Amino acid sequence: MKAMILAAGLGSRLKPWTDHHPKALALVNGKTLLERNVRYLQQFGITELIVNVHHFADQIVEAVEESKGWGSAITISDETDVVLETGGGLQKAAWYFKGEEHFVLMNADILTTLDLNKMITAHLEHQPLATLAVSNRASSRCLLFNEKKQMVGWRNNSTGEERGPLLEMKDRSGIHAYAFSGIHVLSVGIFSAIRQQGKFSMIDVYVEACADYSIQAFDHTGTLLLDVGKPENIEKAASLFK
Repeated sequence: MKAMILAAGLGSRLKPWTDHHPKALALVNGKTLLERNVRYLQQFGITELIVNVHHFADQIVEAVEESKGWGSAITISDETDVVLETGGGLQKAAWYFKGEEHFVLMNADILTTLDLNKMITAHLEHQPLATLAVSNRASSRCLLFNEKKQMVGWRNNSTGEERGPLLEMKDRSGIHAYAFSGIHVLSVGIFSAIRQQGKFSMIDVYVEACADYSIQAFDHTGTLLLDVGKPENIEKAASLFK
């Protein structure tokens, strides 16, 4: 199985580091976030991956070349001209997954102890279009799932805005809200389901697609997950990830 690490973001929350460096090269105990996630994937036998780059792209390319991919075969998807967000970035890299049936997509700025093998097994068992890692934790935005753990919508908890098939449901008693953890296991059928073009988010894809396709939750509540896109969490990560 192949994977993609999303590393093209501007990392505005990590200023001033990202005034001169890409977020993916932020250090936790002397190792970059990118290296840590490459090695995370290796734990589950995934050693072929593509990484998209935009902000200080040359620094990521140099780090990959100097380290020889930390033992993995890493391909670069160049978004130097324009950053495409998570959905557009994946769409641009669709060629890399030709011939594959399923693959992993993850953000570069998360660190986790989630058992990816269990998530992949669940995906292969149920065969949804996408399996999304989620947990029961506080978040300004959440994904909404029914009792069968099928996605039915999205909610902005700050504004109350909702999107998706949930809006048509009169009975919401079985609806559960979870925070998304930035890890996806996807069927290659996702590329046929994407209707957007250019710059767009994968969440936009899921909100639209969940009316016609199965988007499954993988609840990893209780597993360590840290969004390292904020300075205070870099310090926290140093005490949790050696």
